[in-house]
Amino acid sequence: MSHHPPLKAVTLTHVRYRKGDQLGHFLAWVSLVPVFISLGGFVCHFIFRRELQGMFFALGLLIAQFISELIKKSVQQARPETCILLEMCDSHGWPSSHSQYMFFFATYFTLLTFKGIGLTEVKHKWARCFLPWALAVSTMHSRVYLGYHTVAQVFAGATLGIFLGAVWFWLVNYKIFYYFPLIEESKFGRMFYVKDTSHIKNVLEFEYENARRARKEHKAN
Repeated sequence: MSHHPPLKAVTLTHVRYRKGDQLGHFLAWVSLVPVFISLGGFVCHFIFRRELQGMFFALGLLIAQFISELIKKSVQQARPETCILLEMCDSHGWPSSHSQYMFFFATYFTLLTFKGIGLTEVKHKWARCFLPWALAVSTMHSRVYLGYHTVAQVFAGATLGIFLGAVWFWLVNYKIFYYFPLIEESKFGRMFYVKDTSHIKNVLEFEYENARRARKEHKAN
């Protein structure tokens, strides 16, 4: 009789919580926010907008995730004992990748907002940044509450995310930014209609007015 290796599940959305625990149920969904941002946010952004800022934002998250996993494999710190019930003890826990992802996202988003880069003008910039930070803190809490990480592991992930988010923002907006026009005019940029509108104060208003103008010109012809 041949012996087959044990089966392993894809754990991308394999988040468990105690049956009947309403808070745990809510936090299980919160811990999936990075998946929603990646698949729903950035994939849709590339399909419909193709902004260089958004593309480099997503690239930074991927690089940060790679660095986080590299550190995990180097440190090899075990997850808490509670993860035995979650079937997650076969992977390392320091730093928390979920916390790293969300705090990178919140940091980069905040810096973009205060630099004045975005789809609309926002007078109360702190209000705009509240949701990303609230989600980041909630995600960090969810990983501890559900038993996937220790407090030290999620704080390590958060610290790493803030650091990498700030560094990547500086690289993109103070170094790589000067190459955006070249990327726009490149074969790749022209083929996929890649653009940079960060120099436009209110992108939504700009696109709205140009769409109206184009429709009127079309009717006139």
